[in-house]
Amino acid sequence: MPIDMNAILADRSAEKYDLYDRHLNSQMVRMLKTIGFDRGYVRGKGAYLYDREDNRYLDLLSGFGVFAVGRNHPTVIGALQQTLTAELPNLVQMDVSLLSGLLAERLLPKLRGLDKMFFCNSGAEAVEAAMKFSRAATGRDRILFCDHAFHGLTYGALSLNGDDHFRDGFGPLLPYCESVPFNDLMALDRALAAGDVAAFIVEPIQGKGVNIPDDDYLREAARLCKRHGALFVVDEIQTGIGRTGKFLAIDHWDAEPDMVLLAKALSGGFVPVGAVAMKKPTFNKIFDRMDRAVVHGSTFGKTDIAMAAGLATLQVIEDEKLIENAASIGEGIRADLAALVEPHEFVKAVRGKGLMIAIEFGTPKSLSLKAAWALLEQANKGLFCQLITIPLLKQHRILSQVAGYGMNVIKLIPPLTLNEEDRTWIRRGFEQVVADSHRVPGAIWDLGRTLAAHSLKARSSAA
Repeated sequence: MPIDMNAILADRSAEKYDLYDRHLNSQMVRMLKTIGFDRGYVRGKGAYLYDREDNRYLDLLSGFGVFAVGRNHPTVIGALQQTLTAELPNLVQMDVSLLSGLLAERLLPKLRGLDKMFFCNSGAEAVEAAMKFSRAATGRDRILFCDHAFHGLTYGALSLNGDDHFRDGFGPLLPYCESVPFNDLMALDRALAAGDVAAFIVEPIQGKGVNIPDDDYLREAARLCKRHGALFVVDEIQTGIGRTGKFLAIDHWDAEPDMVLLAKALSGGFVPVGAVAMKKPTFNKIFDRMDRAVVHGSTFGKTDIAMAAGLATLQVIEDEKLIENAASIGEGIRADLAALVEPHEFVKAVRGKGLMIAIEFGTPKSLSLKAAWALLEQANKGLFCQLITIPLLKQHRILSQVAGYGMNVIKLIPPLTLNEEDRTWIRRGFEQVVADSHRVPGAIWDLGRTLAAHSLKARSSAA
């Protein structure tokens, strides 16, 4: 008996939160309901989400960067439909995959100096592979990462995570993984000087906070790694595939990595896929004999639908000039948001590249605003951002979120398909909500007191 997915969705879509609460993560449901994000989305198209009343929302999260080409792009759907109905001999493990070879052939010319590829299932799995490959290729133990970094939540990747919020309660983590300050070449040089570092892994732009390096940092980091015999590994899992207005974020700084990690956007939003690109000498030190041909692998890493999704995604990005669009529309959005800094005390800075944008908030100067700010910071650091994101969703149907735990930074990582109408939508929404946040007392600060009370109650319960 065939399964009727349309009937299942129609009959039971209203049970979404109840089912998740009963069988999955109750705290996630509780959090979404507390901040009013428990919307009944039923459809997605391009940069937009639609609820049961067919209200349209602008999605500035894009699944944390997964939907670079937008949701449900017809070219990606078409490629997947053709692949699913072709009756291909998928995952014949004692064989090789045509589509993986084609995707590697398409990707590698975009990754300067890299000529070998390994496919896996996710960004975290790409990080795990990079750790293994770096140690195997160099014969060294230590791996360096940056403060405030995020590389995933599996054990190896978590060991390279610069945020204790994600690490707490899961130790002990892997040994020989050590942090250095981001954007600090002297600290990196000191850490490398012992001559026992296998790799330095870094996000060109840090996702947690959208922290951008100095102009010479990444180029000099690559030079230092080469001098000390360590691999320079660039995590482009969120920043790659056009997000920053270039194919890779590292391309903004003309630095040449030894290894590049990709995932998220390469999937087209449908099938998990990760990739590790590297130089041939590194690859050949890992897979160095026939009996080591399968020394590292991933059962579903080269599944045909994942490879087809990657091929279709690259085609869409090229055909629709989405990298160029990310650069131009992103510059306009940053300019619009930067115009909020001078007239609004809470707004401290706007930064980013392409369509990876941060708006940072901070302590105001006037006494009344400073007292209101202190109330929220005392309850939970970073809580002020919810006074922006909640009204953005409720009043303007703009979906956004904070850039990291305990940060007063909102990060925008929308689909690369945004247009001028979307830019105006973002500008008007932020202008109104930011202006409202400066009216104390006011409706937004009624929300602030409610959120502060919830936060203090949660802390008291935890204690």
